[in-house]
Amino acid sequence: MNHFINIKDIPTKDLKKILIDAKKRKKLRKKLNKLEVDKGAPLKGKLLIQMFEKSSLRTRLSFYLAIKQLGGSTLTLRPDELHLSKGAESIQDTAKILSNFGNAFMLRTDSDAKLEEFKKYLSIPIINGLSPSSHATQILSDVFTIEEIKKKPISKLNIAWIGDSNNVLNSLIAASVKFSFKLNIGCPKSYQPKKDVLKYIKINKNKINIFESAKQAVEKVDVIFSDKVISMNDQVNKKKKLSYFKKFKIDKKLMAYAKNDCIFLHCLPRGKEVDEDVFLSKQSKVWHQALNRVHVQKSILLYCFGKLR
Repeated sequence: MNHFINIKDIPTKDLKKILIDAKKRKKLRKKLNKLEVDKGAPLKGKLLIQMFEKSSLRTRLSFYLAIKQLGGSTLTLRPDELHLSKGAESIQDTAKILSNFGNAFMLRTDSDAKLEEFKKYLSIPIINGLSPSSHATQILSDVFTIEEIKKKPISKLNIAWIGDSNNVLNSLIAASVKFSFKLNIGCPKSYQPKKDVLKYIKINKNKINIFESAKQAVEKVDVIFSDKVISMNDQVNKKKKLSYFKKFKIDKKLMAYAKNDCIFLHCLPRGKEVDEDVFLSKQSKVWHQALNRVHVQKSILLYCFGKLR
């Protein structure tokens, strides 16, 4: 049994095994419909229980299809329907029930502490579907997408992140360390990564550079990442925050500083951080990126169950 919470805590060899398995599984599904089960139905009889404390579209849909294609089933719980959310039942007791009824638990939460407490009391694998400090399933899938499109290991590519320092960037930084690729971060000085993340970068002595200029960050890169400047449940003065990012908007002019075959990725939903003509351009691979989450999450589930081929 393996948990999947943060990229930085998972051995590189295991992350690579997940990607190799996802590549094989995607290839084998070319002639199958969305709900047809993979050969051998490796998770037949398994139940994935999901709970979303924050809004979700891609994570919800991709995990639903992932477990179905592996031969298992899924049940989505609404937090407002549980005793837990009303303070009438502890995480410890809730975890015991989840462990008795399900085979794995996927949680999208507004609390890293809650994720860790569930991990402590569950006797089944837990998967982080998004937390304030991490979006591990998203970024591992993005590594898969980049290598698929560029047809080379991500270690041989230069990646740029333009935007706020958030949970997605935290996981991208961890991926940079694990997969040894160069990462440029472009953001205003007051929105740089937090001290613990900067310490992690320093300890690992990786090729990560932080710029206060979007132009410098994207110069000659192969991939440009972005995310909404105003994240879910972001309790800030939105107008003030957006004003800091005016010079970090991704438009055709900024894309021109990158390599000619540079691709644009965005975990979605989008906001004002990217121009329409970039988002809908041939360089944009956002729909490809979103769909690949199904394939990678299938392999993440198999990893959690100890069933990777």
